[in-house]
Amino acid sequence: MQIKTNRTKILLSLFFSVFLFSAHTEKVKKEVINIWQDVPSMKHCRVIMEAWIPEDCNGSAAIICAGGSYDHLGIITESYSTAKWFNSNKTAAFVLWYRVAKNNWHYPAMMEDFQRAVQIIRESSEKFKISPDKVAAIGFSAGGHLVCWAGEFGSRINHLAKLGIKTNVSLRPDITIPVYPVVTMDKDIGHAWSRKSLLGKHPSQEEMDSLSLEKNVPEDMIPTYLVACEDDPVVIYENSVRLAKALEEKNTDYVFKTYPWGGHGFGMLNNKFMKTFRWNEDLKTWLTERGFF
Repeated sequence: MQIKTNRTKILLSLFFSVFLFSAHTEKVKKEVINIWQDVPSMKHCRVIMEAWIPEDCNGSAAIICAGGSYDHLGIITESYSTAKWFNSNKTAAFVLWYRVAKNNWHYPAMMEDFQRAVQIIRESSEKFKISPDKVAAIGFSAGGHLVCWAGEFGSRINHLAKLGIKTNVSLRPDITIPVYPVVTMDKDIGHAWSRKSLLGKHPSQEEMDSLSLEKNVPEDMIPTYLVACEDDPVVIYENSVRLAKALEEKNTDYVFKTYPWGGHGFGMLNNKFMKTFRWNEDLKTWLTERGFF
């Protein structure tokens, strides 16, 4: 299968990213990485990861996964503003353009891309001026599902092995930050578009259960910073409530930061929600307490 890439859109987005970071050009080293280059079994894929490495990097890294219902990617509205914020806090930012259903990709393509990104970052830690044990992952909406999924299963399921890739590094992040995330695949409150994009039109109950985050929290779950708004009109707030309950039951290191309003898709843009709540300031405190900032 050939991946269908809207090259014009990608080029425009990359141009926008250069413009967005223009004030930091002299301080941030930028690189676009084709994560599947030189992997024979994946020669038909071109998935990019944008690396933004500040000169004064503090040794930490953040993989950023935009939302888009596993159908498309909100790179400009969610990923770039977030990358800029992490760079302003001396943290290396990696914007991952993981595969989506719009280009005819479904499970487990997204997790293959994510685990490959983690592998590359950890194995190239010296090049990127980071510590291999300080890799956070932040995701929005469907991207929030992806990064939390990686936190739950990264130490249990290696999606790279079947592609002929051998590595000794851990394939799960050290911290996960799901923001207004898709959580459950159940049909009562699950986000139908994300479920269809990930698992197809008629997934079995077993398939839905296996990718419902609230049903798969391990005893050794990594630290989790969960963010959601009570008035979310896209992903029902109960998604995050169920995940928080599951994290609590397993006695994990987590924070459930909830807001009375803010809706969905606010990212780290300088919008009304950000001006009112400054939600990333609380996140910064939490990350600082865990040695990431």
